Amino acid sequence: MRWLNRPASETQVTHGQRLWLYILSGVIMVWLVAPTLIVVPMSFSDSQYLEFPPEIWSTRWYDHYFGSEEWMAATVTSLTAALLTMCLATPLGVLAAYGLHASQLRAGRLIFVALITPMMVPLILVAIGAFYVYVKLQILYTMLGLVMAHTVLALPLVLIVTAAGLKSFDMNQEMAARSLGASRARAFFTVTLPQIRFSVITAALLAFLTSFDEVVVAMFISGGDNATLTRNMFNALRDQIDPTIASISTIMIAITSGLMVLAQLFGKPREGG
Repeated sequence: MRWLNRPASETQVTHGQRLWLYILSGVIMVWLVAPTLIVVPMSFSDSQYLEFPPEIWSTRWYDHYFGSEEWMAATVTSLTAALLTMCLATPLGVLAAYGLHASQLRAGRLIFVALITPMMVPLILVAIGAFYVYVKLQILYTMLGLVMAHTVLALPLVLIVTAAGLKSFDMNQEMAARSLGASRARAFFTVTLPQIRFSVITAALLAFLTSFDEVVVAMFISGGDNATLTRNMFNALRDQIDPTIASISTIMIAITSGLMVLAQLFGKPREGG
């Protein structure tokens, strides 16, 4: 138990003095995570209804999910939309964050607030607005419309995470590279980007998850051949209690957790690097 007497920070506060905080954090984490983890054993039930704990363990609903053309089509749609959203929102958000950070514009704060407005507006308003605009543009229920809407939602997260990473970066390093003959683009890709890669990878991951997990906007603008997985899950839960959603939720939890672990392993800068 020697670690209790060791400093927990530069202020010489020990782990023992922070023990109450660790316990409180653990209780909060259990409170938040427990309902999610209950879904996992429910997904292995053989019952026709959502059942916890399962009386009979089975992979019946996983077989139903992977054997259903409708669920597979929705999964492909969600993954495609999430990948396209990530590929579109990440460079746009990184460039916007870099431009605001490097330019030091007086109106930079106003521009920043304007760019993160989508995350401050209720999703239902974004969904209704997108629905009426897409009807006029005739892109309702299309992959293009879905990716555009999800990019609008993901962009603020990319901007905030990247801007936070840039605050810890010394722009004098990029200026030194430019003074030695490198163009601004080359200095950014060879000096700046490698040092903020953890923020960029995290932002890209959040953009992917924002699209993959989003349901409110998808309920309005996705459908037909481009119905998303979350939209079909919501409909299945509303119209009938389909245990398939438990197996899908478990898979989504595994995907999300796996991506977070990969981001921590490969995105975090190494010491001395």
